[in-house]
Amino acid sequence: MPIVTRNGFAPVPPADFHPPEAAAALRAAAIDLPNDADPERLAPHFDRIALIRIPFPVFADGRGFSLARRLRDLGYRGRLRAAGHLIADQFRLALACGFDEVEIDDALAARQPEHLWRAETGPDPRARLRGRAAG
Repeated sequence: MPIVTRNGFAPVPPADFHPPEAAAALRAAAIDLPNDADPERLAPHFDRIALIRIPFPVFADGRGFSLARRLRDLGYRGRLRAAGHLIADQFRLALACGFDEVEIDDALAARQPEHLWRAETGPDPRARLRGRAAG
């Protein structure tokens, strides 16, 4: 199971994930945050959280994008990982919403190889249509 970053595929680093309720008692924690969670409840503990993983349980569920944006707006500066049903075409949006990486399964990595994901990290192709470059 790979992690997708702006630099391409990488192995999933080991992490011991905890529920959000454990954030107050942990240091440098990895948190599994449900996509319907209230991010403001975690804000007082951001300094203790190194990684937040947000699930995308089905392809059509985009709540994780909004949650990632809200976490960044609240000041979270650690790593944000999307996990589950995302495809390469959604990678640019994931990055724009504040995600640092996406965890995908091996089957998806085989169907959508690394070059498709990396293509989504370059200039926005819509910028050409508007007559200017975007990053």
